[in-house]
Amino acid sequence: MSDFQNTESRDNLLLAMLPHVLFDGWSMDALTAGQNDLGAEASNVSLVFPGGLREIATHFGEYLDREMLAELAKLDITKMKVRERIATGVRTRIDLLSAHRESIRPYLSFLSLPGNHITGLRITMKTVDTIWYAAGDTATDFNYYTKRGLLAGVYGSTILYWLSDNSKGFSETDDFLVRRINEVLKIPKFQNKIAKRLECFSRPLRRLAHPVFGNF
Repeated sequence: MSDFQNTESRDNLLLAMLPHVLFDGWSMDALTAGQNDLGAEASNVSLVFPGGLREIATHFGEYLDREMLAELAKLDITKMKVRERIATGVRTRIDLLSAHRESIRPYLSFLSLPGNHITGLRITMKTVDTIWYAAGDTATDFNYYTKRGLLAGVYGSTILYWLSDNSKGFSETDDFLVRRINEVLKIPKFQNKIAKRLECFSRPLRRLAHPVFGNF
């Protein structure tokens, strides 16, 4: 990473851009306005984010992931149940998003454009992976993907609910989040049964495909 691409320079330019996203959308105009706000401290945009708007969008997700982990590190979540740890992770993420709430809808609109879906998916999966990591999850098997896939659905639907929530302290969003987590936690019981059945079928197939490792 060059001097222009150090984390501080990227964070500064991103944060300077965000207030302008409300008016200019997730666009180069918003980025240029943010650069102008920084004045002499601004770095060349093409050097800081050579990948353009998609790279900035990805960095926004990474920035929030870092801030989320820093906030969660202040809490003793080890004494919480798993569902409480996950809920705390999502709540913490929403608290961080709240500081930029007016910029989130244009941000999501940008990620929903044709060609940007993969970028949006990667950002979401990185976030849910970070939340599970902070919750102490160490799964590496079928459950790894199941857990992250289920949380991605919870996280995405909660963010959309939050964008329209005008309740005090976003209390209705919190209730929605709790309901969604309770719903999806019922699913892994069935997923585990399916995974065991798939494993029974896959073992013979692996032996046929790799006879040398028949005892693996």
